[in-house]
Amino acid sequence: MSPEPVLVGQWQRLLGDLLDRTARFPKVVRFTFAQRIETLALDVLEDLVEARYGTGHERQKALRRADMRLARMRVLIRLAHDRRYLDHRGYEHVARAMDESGRMLGGWRKGQSGGEGDASEGRDAAAGT
Repeated sequence: MSPEPVLVGQWQRLLGDLLDRTARFPKVVRFTFAQRIETLALDVLEDLVEARYGTGHERQKALRRADMRLARMRVLIRLAHDRRYLDHRGYEHVARAMDESGRMLGGWRKGQSGGEGDASEGRDAAAGT
């Protein structure tokens, strides 16, 4: 089985976990902060499905969008942890799953580009490195 369907399945599981965790955010941030995280996570899933069934340039664009959204999600998840909306154990679990997904996504992007360029350019730019 190719890694692409594995990534989609893994992201679906992470999405379910994230939805459960953001539902427990304080009410004052649930419809702003939590909703941004949830929307980004859902958008990543849509991008992965589009990449799975797209071809050529469509696939590359969808993978790049997913990578950029994942980078933005990392920032929001860190902020949620810093603000104590997400406990340390939950943060570790989510961060590890996102890192693994990011590595798989980077490998998929690299495979699509034939090894040209850096698959992590979107993550590095968003992280300020």
